[in-house]
Amino acid sequence: MSFETIAWKDDKVVMLNQLVLPHEVRYETYEDFRDVAAAIKNMVIRGAPAIGIAAAMGIALGAKDLKNDGFESFRKGIDEICEVMSHTRPTAVNLFWAIERMKRFIDTRKDQDVPTLQQLLIEEAQKVLTEDIENNRRLGEFGAQFVKDGDTILTHCNAGALATGGYGTATSVIRVAHEQGKSVRVLCDETRPYLQGARLTAWELHQDNIPAEVITDNMAGHFIKSGEVDLCVVGTDRTAANGDVANKIGTYMVALAAHANDVPFYVAAPTSSIDMSLSTGTQIPIEERSAKEVTHIKDHQLTPDGVPARHVAFDVTPARYVTALITENGVASPPYVFTLPTVMPKI
Repeated sequence: MSFETIAWKDDKVVMLNQLVLPHEVRYETYEDFRDVAAAIKNMVIRGAPAIGIAAAMGIALGAKDLKNDGFESFRKGIDEICEVMSHTRPTAVNLFWAIERMKRFIDTRKDQDVPTLQQLLIEEAQKVLTEDIENNRRLGEFGAQFVKDGDTILTHCNAGALATGGYGTATSVIRVAHEQGKSVRVLCDETRPYLQGARLTAWELHQDNIPAEVITDNMAGHFIKSGEVDLCVVGTDRTAANGDVANKIGTYMVALAAHANDVPFYVAAPTSSIDMSLSTGTQIPIEERSAKEVTHIKDHQLTPDGVPARHVAFDVTPARYVTALITENGVASPPYVFTLPTVMPKI
C-alpha cells in the first residue's frame, strides 16, 4: 500500500483525512483524545475496523495525559475517556469492541504503576492496528476462493484499506484474488450521500491498478440483472448472531437484487465486527446523521429550500440474503446461529 490510514507517531495519532480524498492526500495529527473522537464522529476516519483502531489509539492518547495518582484515579480517567469515545458512531460495533478491549487490558494489570500502564496502552493500541491488518489478509485469502478468473465484482461503500488498518475487508478479497493473478473487474457503487464508493474505493483500487468503474447506486440492479455481475462482496459495521448484517445504507437493495438474480452476495466480516450479544439485526442501533449531508454536497445545495430530508446511514440485510460470511478464521455458511460460533475467537 502506498498510504497509511492511521498510525501512532511521536506520541500522536496521525490519520489520513478521508473527507478530502480523492483530490487531496492530507494527514491530520491529533494530540488530544477529544480531537480523535471528533475525527471519528465527523468521518475524517470511517469504516468499522478503522473506527475501532482510532478509538484504541484515542484512549491511549488520553491515558498518556492522566495524572500519576494511583490506579483507581487512573482507571476512573480511562472510563471518562471511553465515555467520550462511545458517543461518536453508534452502529459500528468495533468502536465498543476496542473500548472494552482497552478496559479489560487495564483491569488485568492492576499491579502496574501508572507510567507503565500508559506505555502498555500505547503498545496495545498499536497491536490493535497490526492485528487488524493481519486478520484482513487472512480474511482475503479465505474470500478469494469465491472469485474466479475473469469475474466482475460489485461492491458497495468502502470496505478497503481506508476503512481498516490498511488492507481492507471486502477489498481484501479483491486484492488477494488480484495478487493470485486472477483477472478481476470491480463495479463500485458511488454510495450516496457520502460517496465512499466513488471517492474512496475507486481511488484505492486505482492506486493498486485493479480495474474499477464507478456506477450510481440506482444502476446496481440493472448490472446485476443484465448478467454483468458475477458476485457481490461488501463489508459490515455490525453483524448479529443470526447473520443479519448492518452495512452502509443501500446494501439491502444490492442484496435483494443479487438474491432475485441468483448472484452470490458475500459479506467480509472480521470477527471484531460480529456482535454475538445481539440475536437479530433488529437490535442493531442505526445511526441517523445530519440531513445536510443529503441536501448538500460540500457547500452546494441540491434540494429546494424548505423541503426536509433524512440521512439514515445504515440498513440491515437479513441473513437469508447472505450467501456466506467471510472472517479471518474461516467462512461461515447458513444457518449462521450454528456456524458463526465456530469462527469466533475464544476469549
